[in-house]
Amino acid sequence: MSVGLVIASHTTKLAEGVVELAGQMAPEVRIAAAGGLPDGGIGTDFERVSAALSDADTGDGAVVLYDLGSAQMVAELAVESLGDPDAALVVDAPLVEGAVAAAVAAQSGKDKQAVAAAAESAGKGAETETVAEPSTSGEVTEELELTNEVGLHARPAALLARSLNGLQTSVTVVSGDKEADASSVLGVMGLGARKGDRITLRASGPDAQQAVDRILDLARRDFDE
Repeated sequence: MSVGLVIASHTTKLAEGVVELAGQMAPEVRIAAAGGLPDGGIGTDFERVSAALSDADTGDGAVVLYDLGSAQMVAELAVESLGDPDAALVVDAPLVEGAVAAAVAAQSGKDKQAVAAAAESAGKGAETETVAEPSTSGEVTEELELTNEVGLHARPAALLARSLNGLQTSVTVVSGDKEADASSVLGVMGLGARKGDRITLRASGPDAQQAVDRILDLARRDFDE
């Protein structure tokens, strides 16, 4: 099981679109859409949000993201009406970026608070991060050329970040004059690395070599495209 997500929006299409995007990066996470009114109009419906909460929570709780202030009010009311209001959190985060970051965190087995924190951090301008130089002790450095069609965009970035699950390592991805924490999907996407670009991996920590090997294997498989 993993923490579930609810996307509360004023329109059905927006909610379903965000669910589709986030689901591509976290296929094992339950993500439920709650968008629009029952008659097809613009708005956020309490019953739909409540049903989505029930669907998303498979035992580890749920995190709710929303598009506008009135959707926040409905989401908070729906959470307060749960038998256990502590089972869900309503998060103030950018809807698309927050959903992506939260989905990857949930896929990685993070708890509810950590998933919420991942969504919130997506709104702090971390698309391209400046990463502190890792310790040179036990550092592993490898360079590779991206041969997959879309480079390090959404799904490949998510696969790269998830490949580090369970490893004791700090990995930096360098592309040109930009660098990002490999565990940050938005950071990796923000590098803008495309097919044909060469990137450098810098890893440190007990599992540095294993981390680099996992990423190299993904690249050899063209990130399963």
